[in-house]
Amino acid sequence: MKANNGVFVVDDFGRQAMSPRELLNRWMSPLDRRVDYLSLAYGTKFEIPFELLVVFSTNLDPSDLADEALLRRIPNKVYVGDVDDHTFDLIFERESRQQSIPFHPDNAELLRALCKQNANDSLRACYPGDICRILHWISEYEAQPIKATKAEFERAVKLYFAQSPRGAQKI
Repeated sequence: MKANNGVFVVDDFGRQAMSPRELLNRWMSPLDRRVDYLSLAYGTKFEIPFELLVVFSTNLDPSDLADEALLRRIPNKVYVGDVDDHTFDLIFERESRQQSIPFHPDNAELLRALCKQNANDSLRACYPGDICRILHWISEYEAQPIKATKAEFERAVKLYFAQSPRGAQKI
């Protein structure tokens, strides 16, 4: 009933209040039969079409979320892994231009190194855009032009990866 153009996206699957197994068990028949039955509070039961493509997005291992029988009901699974250095740099260049951040190839190398240092040597495709947005927000907040300096990249990366300041006590 909420699917947009026949696609229903369950983002960050496995982190909702209902367990993944409960949700998938609830949807097992509708996924197979393409029809679901809903009940109103006063007991009336009615049929609705379940003709949609359900897309689950998660960073959890699928085998931790459901058993083989349930996973068969989700026929397509796509793994989106880390990107290589070159792809990361291309994404950063595109995001820099889109967000009016001065681009220099050295900045791509700097950002890549900072991300690897803070993300266990992995590079996600989302990092460049997210960090460019942080640079943009900093400049808006401080009412200054966007700075693409080493210090500003370090500041944005520190905010992005939620590092506590040195010497701060952990609670």
